[in-house]
Amino acid sequence: MRGVNKVMIIGHLGAEPDVHQFANGNRVTNISVATSNQWTDANGQPKESTEWHKIKLFNRLGEVAAEYLNKGSKVYIEGSLRTRKWTDDNGLDRYITEIYASSMQMLGNSNRTETQKPEAVIPIPQKPWLPKPNVMPDGPIDDDIPF
Repeated sequence: MRGVNKVMIIGHLGAEPDVHQFANGNRVTNISVATSNQWTDANGQPKESTEWHKIKLFNRLGEVAAEYLNKGSKVYIEGSLRTRKWTDDNGLDRYITEIYASSMQMLGNSNRTETQKPEAVIPIPQKPWLPKPNVMPDGPIDDDIPF
């Protein structure tokens, strides 16, 4: 069986899209998207953690992102993870993991100013996982199994 390499994120752009053109005419648009997680610690204090995701959008998808997305835009991205390796000026191996986007959906208002805060994150209450109790029927089981 083959593995699955699929990423889905919803977040806000941290900077304007950055477009690069290759010698062959192809383009890539790089964006950085922040996703946040909120929780309450053991002392009842609210906590938040933010992850920054580097995303590459190629060809027409990148053109659309460059034209319509701005810093602060809310966006949904689907894609796959790719890790690149290179050697820096000191001869050290460096790695970066990026999302190579396969689809994008613009969410909310893209005309947000830099001073406006993103919409509030509303946590979805999650029920704790509890195993289902084993319930055996009261009478004999007739399942045609010979043992």
